[in-house]
Amino acid sequence: MAECGVSKGQRVVVGWDSHSSPEAIQSLVQSLQAAVGADGHVSVENINQLLQSSYKESSFDAVLSGLVPGSSGVHSAEVLAEMARIVKPGGRVLLREVVTAETGNNSRLKSLSKLPTALTLSGLVEIKELQKTPLTSEQTQAVRERLGLQCNSLFFVEIEGKKPKFEVGSSHQLKLSFAKKSAPPEKPAVDPAAAQLWTLSAADMNDDDMDLLDSDELLDAEDLKKPDPSSLRAPSCKDSGKRKACKNCTCGLAEQLEQEKRSLQPRSACGNCYLGDAFRCASCPYRGMPAFKPGEKILLEEDNLHDA
Repeated sequence: MAECGVSKGQRVVVGWDSHSSPEAIQSLVQSLQAAVGADGHVSVENINQLLQSSYKESSFDAVLSGLVPGSSGVHSAEVLAEMARIVKPGGRVLLREVVTAETGNNSRLKSLSKLPTALTLSGLVEIKELQKTPLTSEQTQAVRERLGLQCNSLFFVEIEGKKPKFEVGSSHQLKLSFAKKSAPPEKPAVDPAAAQLWTLSAADMNDDDMDLLDSDELLDAEDLKKPDPSSLRAPSCKDSGKRKACKNCTCGLAEQLEQEKRSLQPRSACGNCYLGDAFRCASCPYRGMPAFKPGEKILLEEDNLHDA
């Protein structure tokens, strides 16, 4: 345990779980205290109570967890994120955890491939596996009974990650240099002699040697005929054989049908149709309908018109 990578003057926190014996914790702390010296400091914290601790961010140079003999704790995503929070930028997180070689959805243990991913998601970089040791049959049985698992291929994995050399949420002003826009290239000078070659003057237009063509001569008698208005109508309405105008009709069929519909509206012969059935004739098309105001437009269904 003396090779945990700590040095003189560092602040270190050691994480332990309920399966760690007090004697093993004390032995590890004493060896670490000797490594950091009088200027350093070693703190001890229950890994399950780390989230309730009052440590400030960037408080330690190294976080060591699960290294106490007999530990078999599992580090959740919240615990890993807390470790990354309390370690200093550039500091180390070294942990030892039980993992399974079996792939699948195991909510209690991580697999060998998912443990590095969990450290990366917590914010650590430069993740590297230091050691992988298979559990003995006694240790496997103890872990299975302790966690209620059915896994057989279990390993102790020591893995290390470092915190980036900046604090979460820190900002830095970037010096940006914007290149000046280059001036647009100058247009090449036009040769005056060449420009004159493409210039027409009034004198040139009246030159007797120029043969100008009258645009009216390009039209023949057939082009000057006025088209028949019926040929300009869209054939989609009347030519379809249906007495129904198309949507957005432009051939005039919609107006024609609307006019025919208005002509079918009945007119009162006695002038009392609006008063109600008591004042209507026997053949009145409004019989059976309620009274209405004089001049009010009343639309009748085609069945009523035929009956009338």
